[in-house]
Amino acid sequence: MNELVLQSTVNVDLGPLSYQIAIAPNSLENLGSLLADLNLGKKILVVSNPIVADYYGERAIASLSAAGFSVSSHLIPAGERYKTLDSIQTLYDKALEQRLERSSTLVALGGGVIGDMTGFAAATWLRGINFVQVPTSLLAMVDASVGGKTGVNHPQGKNLIGAFYQPRLVHIDPEVLKTLPEREFRAGMAEVIKYGVIWDNDLFVRLEGATALNSFLAIDPELLNIILTRSCQAKAEVVSQDEKESGVRAILNYGHTIGHAIESLTGYETINHGEAVAIGMVAASEIAVRLGLWDRECGDRQLALLQKTGLPTQIPASVSVEDILDTLQTDKKVKAGRVRFILPTGIGEVKITDAVPNDTLRDVLADLGASNSNSGY
Repeated sequence: MNELVLQSTVNVDLGPLSYQIAIAPNSLENLGSLLADLNLGKKILVVSNPIVADYYGERAIASLSAAGFSVSSHLIPAGERYKTLDSIQTLYDKALEQRLERSSTLVALGGGVIGDMTGFAAATWLRGINFVQVPTSLLAMVDASVGGKTGVNHPQGKNLIGAFYQPRLVHIDPEVLKTLPEREFRAGMAEVIKYGVIWDNDLFVRLEGATALNSFLAIDPELLNIILTRSCQAKAEVVSQDEKESGVRAILNYGHTIGHAIESLTGYETINHGEAVAIGMVAASEIAVRLGLWDRECGDRQLALLQKTGLPTQIPASVSVEDILDTLQTDKKVKAGRVRFILPTGIGEVKITDAVPNDTLRDVLADLGASNSNSGY
């Protein structure tokens, strides 16, 4: 499958902050020339984690050096639990050591955690320096690297500390997915399915037609290109309409409201982001069915896609209904004390509402496996 070369470019239209998402297999060696075209300063700091750096760090740095950049690197341990202000401080220390200037660039080589942290550091170092995303996980390619959301976690909630800060370029080489663990690939597919539900009925139908969706090797190159391109297009279209989530952009949080609570309550270790989003999508679907917003058949179609991908669809028994309800109150989407939910109304359509009855929410959480006793978290 790796012999077929497909390439796409998606534009994120944000006026003077516009940028491109370049999708090209076997193109990591071209990173330096792509950045040279952006008229950046000479100093680049590549931020990654040890696992990704072992696979791709040398190739990325060699490409940047060959293009005439002065390159240094900084590693942050892998894992959501390191997405903290303490990790950002180590990045600031490296930026100071390397004397990064306002014309300098931070390059995020890694998944969503590295991208979010690097973007936040870029937004805040010297009040803002250049930032380039080179995502290496499916989740980062289709979601985290696009749209300018950056930040770190607070012990009591996910991404509570952050900023909107757009990259200069998103460079996607699908071939790096061949080293991605299958569990992480499946996690990224949760976000792809999300785009089908909230925005792109055709993408959803194409996913339904696939024989398997649970690994890089199970998906042919043409479908993978469609998945990457259409997912990026969906997010680009939404972000172009609403950069800072004052309106329609909130629909990108489909599955994330309850999903973020589950992540937080399991210590960002037991359940990864994509798995939590999948569970959150099932919960949102069930709420929508019970409120008469969409029919059971649509809910079953979404459930079948998540199951075909091998994603979890039940809340861990260690998490209680009360803990989820308490955690929802710290969510960024709370407005005037009311939790806003993104609920589906049809394949490709959702609505934003804060009118979910508490009894309905409790019943859905319990039916999906949440316990009725305190979990201890």
